[in-house]
Amino acid sequence: MATYVLVHGAWHNGRCWERVVPLLASAGHRVAAPSLTGYGDKAHLLGPEVGLDTHADDIVELITENDLTDVILVGHSYAGLVISSAANRVPERIAHLVYLDAMVPEDGESAVDVQPVTQALIDRAARSGTGWRIPPMPELPPPLGLFGVTDPADVAWLRAMLSDQPVFCLQQPVRLDNPATRAIPRTHIHCVADVPEGITRRPVPPTQPNGTPAQVWELPTGHDCMITMPAELTELLLKLG
Repeated sequence: MATYVLVHGAWHNGRCWERVVPLLASAGHRVAAPSLTGYGDKAHLLGPEVGLDTHADDIVELITENDLTDVILVGHSYAGLVISSAANRVPERIAHLVYLDAMVPEDGESAVDVQPVTQALIDRAARSGTGWRIPPMPELPPPLGLFGVTDPADVAWLRAMLSDQPVFCLQQPVRLDNPATRAIPRTHIHCVADVPEGITRRPVPPTQPNGTPAQVWELPTGHDCMITMPAELTELLLKLG
């Protein structure tokens, strides 16, 4: 039995994994898909002080308080920074890092460094008067949709779970100063259909930090693959367990 911890990205909450969790669980694995501070059942905690460290704390506390080990830690989008930071604190508990169409930071980088278009969102929030919080991205014309989701029923379901993103999450740098973190195997899963203008993806180095060849898989869908291709995503994740 493997243990999967699934971490949602910006604006989302843990409910976005509802189509993946039962598939992993039915295969006999332990699965946690928490909502980070400020989202879902923790929406009342949203505030300007919520940052990347807050969200890394959420994941580290989940892992340590439940005494989880050999964790396959999956981070979607912004949560690539979250899982990197969490692994830096408890590398001995992490068996694998999965960057799911995610930001992959170097030590000292923020979301703005990894994905420069993020700064435009922060600037827009400042001009509009929302200040420390950035509203969810708007739905775009097909085939882009809402985070790559285009089915009307799915768009409505996704929109109902989205909430504002604190600016501090995108500005706070990640700390990756624990050499033990480099030994953790990594897998990158890229969603390769219809990437919005301005979104860039850094090339994955051919060699992982632990010295082994890089592992990169692709899914022919938009960004929120846990909604659009849950079975296919689960099939890939099961290869790691």
